[in-house]
Amino acid sequence: MSTSTSTSAATSTSATVLGTPVPVLSFSPVVLAVPGRPVDLQVRVSAPATGTGLPVVLLSHGHGPSHHLSSLNGYAPLANFWAAHGFVVVQPTHLTSRTLSHLVADAPGAPDFWRSRAEDMTHVLDRIDLIESAVPQLAGRIDHTKVALAGHSFGGFTGALLLGAGITDPATGNLVRVAEPRIKAGVLLAAPGRGGDVLNGPMAELWPIIGAVDFSTMTAPALVVAGDKDDSRHFTDMGPAWHADPYALAPGPKTLLTLFDAEHGLGGIAGYDAAETTDENPERVAALALLTAAYLRARLHPGDPERQAAWQTACEALLSGPDPVGRIEFK
Repeated sequence: MSTSTSTSAATSTSATVLGTPVPVLSFSPVVLAVPGRPVDLQVRVSAPATGTGLPVVLLSHGHGPSHHLSSLNGYAPLANFWAAHGFVVVQPTHLTSRTLSHLVADAPGAPDFWRSRAEDMTHVLDRIDLIESAVPQLAGRIDHTKVALAGHSFGGFTGALLLGAGITDPATGNLVRVAEPRIKAGVLLAAPGRGGDVLNGPMAELWPIIGAVDFSTMTAPALVVAGDKDDSRHFTDMGPAWHADPYALAPGPKTLLTLFDAEHGLGGIAGYDAAETTDENPERVAALALLTAAYLRARLHPGDPERQAAWQTACEALLSGPDPVGRIEFK
């Protein structure tokens, strides 16, 4: 796909599907004291400067070599776009963040903090009133019934659990479920796949939790996004198809978006000009931001034919024709 073609398609489609973006208010940190957590839970909140009845997107960060992208300070290319188009985006700093490693290295649950990461999102929802009142100009503007979740990489792992996937706790052997019914839909971005024999890379023994997920009970609606060049050989020799497992192994309703030529960074969603992005492509990021926003609008407003049509328009504009950014499947 040529830069000019993809940029034009994403820009023109965004205006048609989502309307004109508005200025974004970003406020951080909002600090939540959580009993038993080794440090307070800090979140960033980004919201449109105007509008009411705003849906919420909880955004779970992944890992990465940069110090601050895996925290409330990352994922600006998505968070800013979603907020500019009508979402309130809440980004916690999980205990896995490099910014906290010197404080929590020996804390219970280290190094993966899988349970704490999921609990962070529940704490946010439990105290969304406090968050709303703490952010200037946001009080009274949130629709608390419309909540979605997005997560990248290990954040996609966290998202899968909150959307209904079960997990066998490696420490106890017990099956654990932390599904959050207040979350109505999700977007899993380059999320890990299955365990078993395919989890055979050098990192598998260090992170056994990755292979402990059972997607068969992940019943909530979700858009699974995978790059067709995302070959995570440190975990598996299954190839890029491993990142499609949350779609393939979960019950419907699910949607799979496979982005062409995309690697684990999906073009650079973790941060603007992030050095670790091996497939930097602003046009891909723009298309992904648009498609995810349109999907979440449609899922959070199931009775709104205009939003359903807008999602269809976005798919037709960016995923068909001579220069598609990817392909899409449904079940």
